[in-house]
Amino acid sequence: MHCPFCRHPDTRVIDSRSTDDGAAIRRRRSCPVCERRFTTQETVLLMVAKRSGVTEPFSRTKIIAGVRRACQGRPVSEDALAKLGQQVEEEIRGRGVAEVPAHEIGLAILGPMRDLDEVAYLHFASVYRGFESLADFESEIASLRRDRESEGADGAQTLPESSTTTG
Repeated sequence: MHCPFCRHPDTRVIDSRSTDDGAAIRRRRSCPVCERRFTTQETVLLMVAKRSGVTEPFSRTKIIAGVRRACQGRPVSEDALAKLGQQVEEEIRGRGVAEVPAHEIGLAILGPMRDLDEVAYLHFASVYRGFESLADFESEIASLRRDRESEGADGAQTLPESSTTTG
């Protein structure tokens, strides 16, 4: 490691500590030439394999930007978006692999997105899964209702059925 002050090619590690629940290592270093101290942080690089075959570094920012587009016009805070991005990153890193297909990242987004906002979830899922007809939306809405009804047995509210009454 080069010293950032004098560019000497050899520095000494004074202290090492694990940070971010073991996802990174913080090292305190000292330069033997200029005797200045500095801190470095090492993280494991997670790569994403795109459909085109290209790989690129994982980016939580890209996940949040994609979810933000799906949430446009919805009452979703920046804090909620940041939390979702963190959840997805933790889930992906928790797999312990160095490279993950982009498709798996999309799947990892769907669960937290569903909990965040159902309308935004439908928007995201329609693009991600390539909905082509009303039947695709109806099927996904029916799935959301089934999940809500099963939660309703545990005390959660259920979505109202869309039906007309005569009277």
